Amino acid sequence: MKMAGKVTLYVTRHGKTMLNTTERVQGWADSPLTAEGVLVAEQLGRGLADTKFEALYTSDRGRTLETADIVMRHGGFELPVNQLKGLREFGFGKFEGEYNLFMWETVSKMHGFDSVEAFFDVHKHEAPRIMIDAVADMDETGMAENWDIFTERLLQSLDLICSEQTDGNVLVICHGMVINILLSLLDPTRVDGPIENASVTKISYENGKYTVESANDMQYVARGVVKN
Repeated sequence: MKMAGKVTLYVTRHGKTMLNTTERVQGWADSPLTAEGVLVAEQLGRGLADTKFEALYTSDRGRTLETADIVMRHGGFELPVNQLKGLREFGFGKFEGEYNLFMWETVSKMHGFDSVEAFFDVHKHEAPRIMIDAVADMDETGMAENWDIFTERLLQSLDLICSEQTDGNVLVICHGMVINILLSLLDPTRVDGPIENASVTKISYENGKYTVESANDMQYVARGVVKN
């Protein structure tokens, strides 16, 4: 029987998309990578070329699959793509495709604040959880997730990956809020602003415990920049 060792998850956000660029809500909704998004994925691939990966997991959204294809081509490696629905971005329900600002203004007003800034002044660290549950409460379509449902599927996805891969490095390509919420669950001290496109957050799993080794790291992208 194979003994479980240390699994290191290289968790990265997909390249920048059209909806990212237009500042619109993008959860279960999808849009293609922009030229900038393709470029940063190429840079990430080259920056990861010297890292040996045992497996690759993505969400089932097109932007993560597109990013995975680019990263592998420019990193010079090829792995089967394991799609996990549980790695999807948060489902925003009726707010999908709306302007980000409109959604945050609606949530802020729901909680009695005149501005998004005032809401964040009071609820800085709890803002994501409050927003997620507020969106679920306001969503008449019934498609939005609440905090418990969202966080449960994220942790289940990590557990599944680490049960299937018992040693070595694993590349995981998913989404910004997914990564930030995982950080808030595993090591809240690592939460520090938005997750950059193509940044790498390293999460190790050993002896039944998750440890955040680094967060929102752009060094691999920097390594992959082609110098003229």
